[in-house]
Amino acid sequence: MDTDHHLIVAHEVTNVGSDRAQLSGMAQQAKQALQVDRLEAVADRGYYSGVEIVACESAGIAVTLPRPMTSGAKAAGRFGKEDFLYRHDENAYRCPAGETLPYRYMTVENGMTLSRYWTNACQACPLKADCTKGQERRVTRWEHEDVLETVQRRLDADPQALRVRRETVEHPFGTLKPRMGAIHFLTRTLPRVSAEIALQVLADNLTRVLNIMGSQRLLAAIRG
Repeated sequence: MDTDHHLIVAHEVTNVGSDRAQLSGMAQQAKQALQVDRLEAVADRGYYSGVEIVACESAGIAVTLPRPMTSGAKAAGRFGKEDFLYRHDENAYRCPAGETLPYRYMTVENGMTLSRYWTNACQACPLKADCTKGQERRVTRWEHEDVLETVQRRLDADPQALRVRRETVEHPFGTLKPRMGAIHFLTRTLPRVSAEIALQVLADNLTRVLNIMGSQRLLAAIRG
């Protein structure tokens, strides 16, 4: 949806139970529909995927979304990865105790190129109990981690972005459902359900355009 007029720009029906793989596809559909060179897209944490975010950046789409809170260390009250500062010039991390975690080696896991960092100073560190249960705290960095860091900085610079997203994107659910007259679709199979929701989206957008332009201007635009 666009934030200016609350029109549904792109939509798609899927039977996939997770949104993780949907971000770049939907964002590129919106970019194509709007016919713009650059697009700013905001999504919730359910869409967070490093691969999808990189795909968006490559397509000229600047995304803003929060990282899911999945850190076991953070949940247990220990330092999370975000507490470690990456130094680009040194290719090393600085830990909360001020120690440097130098680069150790590179590996490929699940098609992702990862770098490992750690220091041997952990054993004598007074903050070790707040950091790790192992012999040393190891930090992993993806080859496209800088893109994810840019997304986080974008969110930090505009903390109201998620509120705007919620007020914009959640609104159609409050109007489409009553218009459908039920909480379920009337058709079956993905192609038929896709057609059904497309008609609902068209009706919703027409209503919005009528409210914005008025019937006379809309008819004139259609004729033109």
